[in-house]
Amino acid sequence: MVLARPAVPATAPPATQPNLLFILTDDQDLLLGSLDVMPRVRALIAAQGATFSNHFVPLSLCCPSRTTLLTGLHAHNHRVYTNHSPDGGFARFHSLGLEEESIGPALQRAGYRTGLMGKYVNLYPEGQDKTYVPAGWDEWDAPLGAGGYKAFNYTMNQNGTLRVHGATPADYLTDVLRDRALQFIAADPSKPFFLYLASFAPHTPSTPAPRHADLFRNVHAPRTPSFNEADMRDKPAAMRARPRLTPADIATLDRQYRLRLQSLQAVDEMVGALIQALGDSGQLANTFIVFTSDNGFHMGQHRMKAGKYTPYEEDVHVPLLVRGPGVAAGTSLDALTESVDIPATLVDLAEARFTHPLDGRSLVGILRGAPPVQWRQQVLLEQFDFIDSETFAGEVGEPLDESNLTVEYPTHIGVRTKTFKYVEYSTGERELYDLKHDPYELQNLAARAQPAALTELSLAARRLAGCAAASCRQRERAQLRFPALLP
Repeated sequence: MVLARPAVPATAPPATQPNLLFILTDDQDLLLGSLDVMPRVRALIAAQGATFSNHFVPLSLCCPSRTTLLTGLHAHNHRVYTNHSPDGGFARFHSLGLEEESIGPALQRAGYRTGLMGKYVNLYPEGQDKTYVPAGWDEWDAPLGAGGYKAFNYTMNQNGTLRVHGATPADYLTDVLRDRALQFIAADPSKPFFLYLASFAPHTPSTPAPRHADLFRNVHAPRTPSFNEADMRDKPAAMRARPRLTPADIATLDRQYRLRLQSLQAVDEMVGALIQALGDSGQLANTFIVFTSDNGFHMGQHRMKAGKYTPYEEDVHVPLLVRGPGVAAGTSLDALTESVDIPATLVDLAEARFTHPLDGRSLVGILRGAPPVQWRQQVLLEQFDFIDSETFAGEVGEPLDESNLTVEYPTHIGVRTKTFKYVEYSTGERELYDLKHDPYELQNLAARAQPAALTELSLAARRLAGCAAASCRQRERAQLRFPALLP
């Protein structure tokens, strides 16, 4: 179910179906400054539209997160839990029939010209022919396997034809995607388009375009208050066991951070080129542009080397910027939103529908200045057992985040509000943070919290972890009511 549009929007919506440009980066942080070095994204999307300050991914792991963006379902409902077989990856995504129920077919049925360019889901097209193109996409430009992460020397499935790209500057993947996207939006102005444009940047190994390889020489990874945290006694056992980062570790983080910023420069240029083309062709006024990331990223916080997968803020709190008809320029919105809302929003804008009920909420009312009376008060956090290991590197179909380590991330469920976060793990351990006074999650309050508060938080997390469709919306808008977190 999608939310009704306001009777009198701030600006009248266009008479025809709008174009939809969805730009997805890979592992881009919100809290470590990467948007600061993307002037075109900030000037042409954020300053001309809305910035969501409380946007989250429930599960910080590529394949489950991307499946949520394609289907509008939480991971506990779409059942793609990890990046590799048997409980994740493309083969599982395909075998569950989720391609037929994804956003491409939904918008194609509504009369849209649809295109997917860039990263699809991990290990695509495992189990299928290399020329396989899913139904519902009029234009398809997706690198095979893990080739796209390298940005050079990859093979692209271009509408069923395999194109081999080498190591010249012209083969740089983000630029190739930019050029294909420009051709797509110019191809048939008589029909509305939906373009799912998914960069591999800034994911490890964060390869920059040659023209950007010398930028940010003196920049280092932000030393947030939780960077290389000194006192980890309040953290779960697996976190307590992490040694302090060494000078060599920190030097590696600084180098990785510079590469991440460098690799995002071509994405920023791509955004500028697309918006210029839309303006030149007269399509910009009737185009919604959504910019977000599939996951956040940590770099040294709580002694962790570069990576994701955890419920800490750096990993789950991600960018969301939206520009389009009826969206007031320079708007800052603090409503709690999740990645599961994006498919609901896109089909609402298109007056389309999925074949299944969605777990997310449309953001159209919020974007047009008339938020629903009852909105989400809590967001779900969830994760399923996952091992980041060289053993699985080939199977996962992407480079590892932590070098030469085998790290197990246990199942967890949690709830995040505007002011606090609660997480419980399959190990029986818990974390509770007062984000208003401790935004860097330095003081885990779980051992000192009121039993009544812990009970209510645990029940709330369990309710969200079992929700589906309308029950998600019902449970999310419940106010958590307990006297105090601490005695």
